[in-house]
Order: sequence, then structure tokens, then C-alpha cells
Amino acid sequence: MSATLPASGTRTARAAGTVHAGYRTLWRWHFYAGLFVMPFLIVLAITGTIYCFQPQIEPLLYPHRLVVTPAGTPRLPTDTLLSRAQASLPADAKPLRAHIESNPARSAEFVFALANGSKQSVYLNPYSGEVLGTLDVDRRFMQVDRMLHRKLLLGKPGELLMELAACWTLVMIGTGVALWWPRATSGGSGSAWRAALWPRLGAKGRPFWKSLHGVVGIWLAVGALAFVVSGLPWTGSWGKQFKALATRVNAGAPRGAWGGGLPLKSTLPGAPTRAEGAPAMQMDHAEHAEHAGHDMSSMPGMVMDDLPLPNVPWAVGAMKVPQSPDAATPEPPRLTLDQVVARVRALGVASGYDVALPSTATGVYTVSYFPSDPQKERTVYIDQYSGKVLKDIHYADYGAVSQVISYGTSLHMGRYFGLANQLICAAISLGLAALAVTGFVMWWLRRPARTVGAPSRERAAPPMRAWKAGLAILAVVFPLMGATILVVLLLDRLFFGSAKNLSAS
Repeated sequence: MSATLPASGTRTARAAGTVHAGYRTLWRWHFYAGLFVMPFLIVLAITGTIYCFQPQIEPLLYPHRLVVTPAGTPRLPTDTLLSRAQASLPADAKPLRAHIESNPARSAEFVFALANGSKQSVYLNPYSGEVLGTLDVDRRFMQVDRMLHRKLLLGKPGELLMELAACWTLVMIGTGVALWWPRATSGGSGSAWRAALWPRLGAKGRPFWKSLHGVVGIWLAVGALAFVVSGLPWTGSWGKQFKALATRVNAGAPRGAWGGGLPLKSTLPGAPTRAEGAPAMQMDHAEHAEHAGHDMSSMPGMVMDDLPLPNVPWAVGAMKVPQSPDAATPEPPRLTLDQVVARVRALGVASGYDVALPSTATGVYTVSYFPSDPQKERTVYIDQYSGKVLKDIHYADYGAVSQVISYGTSLHMGRYFGLANQLICAAISLGLAALAVTGFVMWWLRRPARTVGAPSRERAAPPMRAWKAGLAILAVVFPLMGATILVVLLLDRLFFGSAKNLSAS
């Protein structure tokens, strides 16, 4: 909702020069953007703030599962812990992932796929091997919060709605800044800026809310813009297309990530190997999903985003982890998890990473290390038989776009510089929620009878070429948003076109 507009379209306001040519056009678009964005903005702000404090919240929610008392005895081998975790579940449970953590006060965690399609995390005391409990992966509080943040728990439709909300927030920010921008008054430009940057605390009613909304909005504008821009690359529609484009121009995923070079698969001893340059024996993403016949999340070997990993660097999310048809030869013993941990430690990563376990005879161990410092991100593929490192991807291997997005993601999640980063993110998020609330209050105080209350059109609006060009650019860059811009224009002409029945106050 717009709150950067004058209390009314009065002659006094016009005389002061606060209402300029094109003002009502901007106000109208600010109103439409706010009308759509407001409920989603509140959801994004609350869920984002909660997720930002995940490291502090989860141990409080699940203390008996996540937290253990450090002991003077060594931790049990990882394979022993995995075996005990599997023994606590039905015999048909399949191990998917292990979380490797050296923090002496944290439990060991393993994730299994159950026959009913659900995934269960099993927590153990790493010193005694005692099973501390289980959690449904998809019903874990932070996972529910994350899915609310990304897709409103509505699957693909919710994901598209949240993407649209983010795109329209750009319109809301741009129009809000333009409406707020101080114009010279009789008191001089200095007084205009002072008044614009500090709320009128002595005002009453709608003028107070308008002043508060405008000041909060301008102080948050840069942070809000950074939030939106850093979040868009993770969206389900535009984000995936952007990732593919960045890769095609060698600015995204590392070279060879999309199937170039040798296939990343374990080689069965005695099995024939593919000559370099020969076509990799793999299905594309959609075909593999069709032939799998069940939940993709239990089928490692597709793309990194499909693996049962809690966090994957953006740069490698679309990277194929291909599998070949199972060989006819008997399957030899594969590398133990402890041996994988030892190899990863030798590569310089000691703790805080996840290992996706191979589910087929030619699958690989996939290691994802997603720390707070983007420059330390690692993705490693290890042959499950020989222990050979098939690919070790560092931050330096990313393209320029992916490197920037890695930093943006870390800042967006409040991880880059500790508690201060979390507090800044929380302030921006809750400030955005406050903008939605104050905008609603302003609309409520001036709400007209039997109408939406959109601002009336200007009778002689200027060409506003820059504004139209900006909308056109947004429509081209974000095609989904472009379609909704056309819908808004159509509805505006059909239902909200008459200035007679629209509030101008």
C-alpha cells in the first residue's frame, strides 16, 4: 500500500510543490504493487527472520536430539554410528545422507528414506552410540519455515507466487523512493531532506502513519533491494533459467558441470571404462525422473539440487551427477564412510559438511560443504570403490556471477559475519513487515466505500518515458512478472479506469 503520498490532493499540497507531474501515476502503481505484495511480504519477513536464527533456535527446539554432553572418550567411528542408526529403523530404510560434525557438544545425524516415502533424521550420541531420537525431515520446524518462505507450502504454485511477490517488490521500492523524494519547499531543500528522513512523531492519525511509512521505507530501501536481488537467483522459475544462462556464458557453474568431460560415476573394478569424448550414458533430468518411478529426493545421481542435501551452493545446483546402467558384474565392497571422512579431511574440510551416499552401483559419494564464508565452499565427488576424487570444486572455480551470488546468499541468510549479520537481516525483514502494516493502516484510514481505493489517474499525465522503460525492462528480465504487468494494465483499464469512483485522498 502506498504511504508516501500526501494526506489529500489538496490545493495546499499542490502549492507546496509536493505533488508533481506524474505523481499520481507512480502512486497508482505503488498502490497496486503494495496491494499484491503486502501479505506475501509479511510472510517473507517473519519466516526469513526465523530462518536467519536457525543456529540458535534449533538447539532450543530439539535439545535432547541435537545437544550432547562432551565426553572424555573418543567419538565412535562414523560407520558404527550409521549401523546403529539403521538398526533403529525398519529393515527397508535406506541411508541417504550423513552430516559430519566435529563439535563435541553436537549429536551425530543420519537421514534415511522410509518405504512410505518419508525421510527420517536419526540422532545419536557420538560417544555412546545411543539413539537420541528421530525427526521427520519435512516436518522439522526449520524445514517448514523454509518451505513457507520459498513456496508457502503450496508446491510449484506457491513458489511462483513468492517469485512474483519478490519481483513486484522491486516496483514497490522504485515507486516508493520516487514518491518520497523531497522537493524544495519554502523552508529550503535542507529542511525538506530533514523532514523526509525523520518521522513526524508529533503528528496524529494518517499523517503520522504516512510519515512513519515513508521514513522507514527510505532507510530500508537499499537493504530491501539487496534482499530481493540476492533471493531471486534461488527462485524456482526465473532462478533456474538465470542459472542456465549464467552457465552458458561461462559466468555460473564451473566448467564441465553440465556433462562436459568424463562422467562423474564410480567405476566398477573390471568394468569397461568410457573413452574420453564418448557420450556419457545418462538420462536428462526429466527423463530420469520419469523412469525412476518414485520420489526424486531418494535418487542421488541426477543434479545437485535433487540430492538429499540440506544446502547446496548455487553455482553447482544444476550440476549433473550422472549414473550409468548397473553393471552385470558382482558389486565389490565400497569405501566406508569413515574412509570418505578421512579423504575429505585430507582435502582440508574437517567438519560441518554433508555426504550424500551412493544409491546405485555406479553412484558416487557427494560431499557438500556450505560454510558461512563463500570462499570456503566445496563440492567433492568421490568414487565409492577406489576412493578417487573425481571432482573437487572450489569457490575459485565458479564463474563471476556465481561468486557474487554466493556472497549475496551468505549475507541474505545472515551467515557471513555472525550475529551482527543476523541482526541486520532481522531489522530489514521486520522493517519490511512494518511497511506492509503501516501501508495497510493508511489505506484503512482513508478507505472509500465500495471501491478498492486506488488513486485516481492524472487528467494530463506526462509521458514518463523513463518509468515506462523501467517497466518494460522488468517485463523482459522477468517474463512471469511481464505477464502480470499486462494483467494489471488490463484490469486497470476495465475496472479501475474511471476517476469518478476512485478515492483521491
